Amino acid sequence: MTDWEERYQAGDMPWEKGAPSPPLLEYLASNPPLAGKILVPGCGYGHDIRAFSNANNEPLGIDIAPSAIRGAQSYPKVARENYQLADLFNLPAEFTGRFDWVWEHTCFCAIDPAMRPRYAQSVAAALKPGGRLLAIFYLNPDNDEDGPPHRVSLAELDSLFTDYFSLEREWLPAKTFPGREGREWMRLLVKRRDRI
Repeated sequence: MTDWEERYQAGDMPWEKGAPSPPLLEYLASNPPLAGKILVPGCGYGHDIRAFSNANNEPLGIDIAPSAIRGAQSYPKVARENYQLADLFNLPAEFTGRFDWVWEHTCFCAIDPAMRPRYAQSVAAALKPGGRLLAIFYLNPDNDEDGPPHRVSLAELDSLFTDYFSLEREWLPAKTFPGREGREWMRLLVKRRDRI
């Protein structure tokens, strides 16, 4: 199992790009602003959160690495974003059904693939019925043999999320970080209203 705090302490953070995700910026440029309560698991230094934070939303970034939370808190606030040390797989009870959105970028691909069913269950539990999961999934990273990041197929995504979500949209982002062209896939999923 990866020791994420150790990776931060060692400066071994290839996921830390110092800027928001280009596919997220592309989405924000052509869609209404994200509103309501937003959960961001594995938030790192919070660059994505600051990109969509505004007066009409309340983003909460969580991470299991204390150094990630300290790093995120070191940046000036944009609006009402906050950061909290927390484990996606052991969320506080008050998180259940609390969020309108979950933003996924680099958490899903970082976890052990055996944990993916629990990931789907956890994010669904955190969302209100009708809440949305907006996600970037990594289809074919360079170092797939060992990971992280770990690859995922569209068929596996269908299998993992169908019990909890309906697929609203999916697309290949036009803009990515250099080297990720054609390797990332975005999905907008809606939590089924028959799931608590």
